[in-house]
Formats: sequence, structure tokens, C-alpha cells
Amino acid sequence: MSKATILKEIIEERRSIFPKDYTDKEIPQEVLEEILHAATLAPNHKRTKPWRFKIFKGEEKAKLAAEMQAIYKATQPEQLFLEKKYNDIGFKINKADVVVSIIVNFSGMVPEWEEIAATSMAVQNMYLTCTANNIGCYWSSPKIVDHLKDSLTIEENQKCLGLFYLGSLS
Repeated sequence: MSKATILKEIIEERRSIFPKDYTDKEIPQEVLEEILHAATLAPNHKRTKPWRFKIFKGEEKAKLAAEMQAIYKATQPEQLFLEKKYNDIGFKINKADVVVSIIVNFSGMVPEWEEIAATSMAVQNMYLTCTANNIGCYWSSPKIVDHLKDSLTIEENQKCLGLFYLGSLS
């Protein structure tokens, strides 16, 4: 099978697959490293490499879930608070084997949109590598991430674009 045919199949199969469909099987470290390495191969103007990723596994992931639930509860007006949404926040994070924060670092060397685009291409590379490795994934960008600035140690020239959830499918 030609490389073009294989690539076409992977692109056609790429989907957002949500944590409810993940198994409890751990993603092998070498596969996780391959996924993250693929992200770093994204094109970027002036080689600014604007993406920043923080990996959440195990206890750190559980803390992230609790923090995001607390943020939701603290920022939602009482009449708009939904217990189901509160529970879903924790469920999705805890069901995923790995959660990766997606942060763009604005260098000031190129227009901001170019660095957002490069970071998005890095995420697309992660999507394609996940698909090739039978790993479910999806990019979520809830408003809550704006409140994670301190826990993600986001600097003034950075912005969190969301979270990337990963989980085994078999």
C-alpha cells in the first residue's frame, strides 16, 4: 500500500472520539511520546514552535478534574448550574487516560493568528497519530480553561486553547 493511500485512509478515519468510548487500558508511553513528537513536526512560521503542552496523568489528572469542577461550580450562577454538567466534567477527565492542555505561546515575531494556526496544525498531527494508533481523542475548548491560568502556569504572552483528551479504544 502506498504512503499516499495510507495517509488518505488515516485522514478519512480521523474523528473526535469522546471519553465515554475509551477503555481502561493505558496508552503505552512510547505511543504517547510518538503522538507528542508528531505535534512538534507542525509547520510554523519563523520556527517559533508556539505550542506548549502539559500532560495530565494519574493524580495530576484527578486534580485537574476536581479543579475544573470547582471552577464550574464557582463561576456558574446558581440558576444556571447543572449537576449533570458538573459530573460530566469530572467523568470526561477521569475516563481519559491522558489529558493534554493546549497552549499557544505568542512570540511577537509573527501575527498571533499564525501561531494559533501552527498550534492547531500540531493538534491535527496529534489527531492523525492517535488515529493511526487506535487511540481515541478529542479537542475540547470549554470556557473554564480561561480560569486555569495559574495551575497551567500560563504566562502573559500565552493562551490556553483547550484540552486534548486521549484514551485507548481496545
